[in-house]
Amino acid sequence: MATVLVFDIETIPDVAGLRRLNDYPDSLSDAEVAGKAMSERLEKTGSDFLPLYLQRICAISCVIRRTTKEGSPQIKVGTLGNPDDDEKLLIQTFFELVEKYTPQLVSWNGSGFDLPVLHYRALANHIQAPRYWEMGESQENDSREFKWNNYISRYHMRHLDLMDLLAKFNGRANAPLDGLAKLCGFPGKMGMDGSQVWPAYQDGRIEEIRQYCETDVVNTYLMYCRFQLLRGGFSLAEYENEIIFVKTYLNSLSKEPNGVQWQEYLLGFASNA
Repeated sequence: MATVLVFDIETIPDVAGLRRLNDYPDSLSDAEVAGKAMSERLEKTGSDFLPLYLQRICAISCVIRRTTKEGSPQIKVGTLGNPDDDEKLLIQTFFELVEKYTPQLVSWNGSGFDLPVLHYRALANHIQAPRYWEMGESQENDSREFKWNNYISRYHMRHLDLMDLLAKFNGRANAPLDGLAKLCGFPGKMGMDGSQVWPAYQDGRIEEIRQYCETDVVNTYLMYCRFQLLRGGFSLAEYENEIIFVKTYLNSLSKEPNGVQWQEYLLGFASNA
């Protein structure tokens, strides 16, 4: 099995960027700056959601599923870096994983949100990501294949945006991860949703944000497994074994000191998962 890297990001308003781009009084607090910017955005567009380039990344969670050199299956779920790491380190670590493994990237709405945000924020933070941006132009031995299958093109498979593909690249047909995951018998979202991340961040609940992001990325991996069954990448027996493998791993995480989230998550599986 090729290395699969499923990813999900959580963001907050880029207050420093908002201050740089707008003539806000220095007396305003970070919360007031963000609130003012969102109010202005709401009045202008009908939504208070800030432009993607003004979304600062506060968490990147991943599922890494691979086979070791010894032939053993391996899965790991986690959030990159530590709760107090800055945005630059989180982004650099993500692209270092791509550099190391050249993985199959999998996301839910990654083309519409996660990757554009990562692109803008990588630019702002002086990040280098040559493997990710490979499009068959370099002299590396395997670079030619990237001309026909790279991470950048919407219709190539090195990055698989499940939401986009399942909707047949029709935004009107998009399905929410939470609803479709639950329909398939998986637990769905737990703890919070994206709209609650900024208030939670202001309250210092960084660990809760990271945990929420982790459960979301596991939902995405489970949907990827179901998609592999749909397209014939997994036989029914292989699919069932993979779900058991994931549950067994999550059960081991649930026994760790900070594993309460996984105890609750495992209870969310329906019998038809």
